[in-house]
Amino acid sequence: MTTVHEPAVTAPADALSVWPASAAEPRRGELTVGGVPLAEVADRFGTPVYVIDEDEVRERCRTYRHAFPEAEVLYAAKAFLCRAMAHWVAEEGLGLDVCSAGELELAVTTGFPPERIVLHGNAKSPRDLDTALRLGVGRIVIDSPSEIARLAAAVGPDGHQKVMVRVVPGVSAGGHEKIRTGTEDQKFGLSIPDGYAQHAIARILDQPQLELTGLHCHLGSQIAGVKPYVAAVRRMVGLMARLYEQHGLVLPELDLGGGHGIAYRPGEPALDLTALARGVRAELAGACAAAGLTVPRLIIEPGRAIAGPAGIALYHVLAVKRTGAHTYVAVDGGMSDNPRPALYGVRYAPRLVGRHSTADPARVTVVGRHCEAGDIVAADVELPADIRPGDLLAVPAAGAYHLSMASGYNLVGRPPVVAVDDGLARLLIRRESLEDIRSRDVGL
Repeated sequence: MTTVHEPAVTAPADALSVWPASAAEPRRGELTVGGVPLAEVADRFGTPVYVIDEDEVRERCRTYRHAFPEAEVLYAAKAFLCRAMAHWVAEEGLGLDVCSAGELELAVTTGFPPERIVLHGNAKSPRDLDTALRLGVGRIVIDSPSEIARLAAAVGPDGHQKVMVRVVPGVSAGGHEKIRTGTEDQKFGLSIPDGYAQHAIARILDQPQLELTGLHCHLGSQIAGVKPYVAAVRRMVGLMARLYEQHGLVLPELDLGGGHGIAYRPGEPALDLTALARGVRAELAGACAAAGLTVPRLIIEPGRAIAGPAGIALYHVLAVKRTGAHTYVAVDGGMSDNPRPALYGVRYAPRLVGRHSTADPARVTVVGRHCEAGDIVAADVELPADIRPGDLLAVPAAGAYHLSMASGYNLVGRPPVVAVDDGLARLLIRRESLEDIRSRDVGL
């Protein structure tokens, strides 16, 4: 008997634009990432499941190193962190940006060099600071005046710790008001106009065990344009010039944070990394020359831009309900494994995988299984009109702020994470089981 193989299908140019570069459609209805069919991942590991393309992560790390060869690139661990991710980032030459003792200890105990780690956060706990000092973290970013005395006391008179100061540059940028952190009157950083930043810096200079290496700022998240970063450079260099005039202080480092935007759906804008590097580099050189300052070493902290496009979330359809003018497609996950649509109104582009449908597209809303009307995975998207229970949906650009923000809502358990690369799939983080949940419940 002769086996007939269908020819490989070429998807429309933009259909896979928000998927990992390795995404391919070898047969109609089949989608592979990292050489692994997504349907096989779902069969083997169950759903919901997060899939991350190792090569995509590594390639994005290399892209940053190429675009900013003179800078220090720190991966923002809050986007997504596990032991494998820490190894990939370290092997590609990036440092790490963490915001808790938990992230810090996970990274260091799996072999990440502590001197290449920066700890920040607006409300660091005593445990955060003690862990950072015990493990020998490279820098600690001071976010409030109260941290100065606490940190100096923890370091001790004979100790030494490099620090930076987080400054509010007064630049509004970001995809949603809840993730804009570069403006005045919010919880992060120290203000320039009211003098809090300058006062904190003067206090740090009075602490000989604290070495001030530079200034830090972070404008927000999901920023798709270069202009906000250029404006931030201008204002930060202006402050550095005033510090030089007042204290004779020459700071060797300037950290511009991250927040680099990605596309979640075909056609959406993403930050042009080449344009960013060119714009920031030119503004930094020009502003420093005008102020008579030595150009500081640049530090940037991409998180979402590295992890986000490398990840996919897989769900099985549980129910299809038509009510009035709307069709709701309910899946076996939702806001417990991805709260971002409910928090920020993020819109995704799910795709049917595992079977080929010839039905016309229909407008549907993909919803989760949780007891909230706002539990929406993807609103008003096109899927085949014959979508039915048992179908498999894949959601691209799901590598950042999914597992890291996952919750225990309805006690459904957090999904596993599976890495794919070169035709192989391997488990990185196992599914949270009922036994895991039960074992934490120690009282009666």
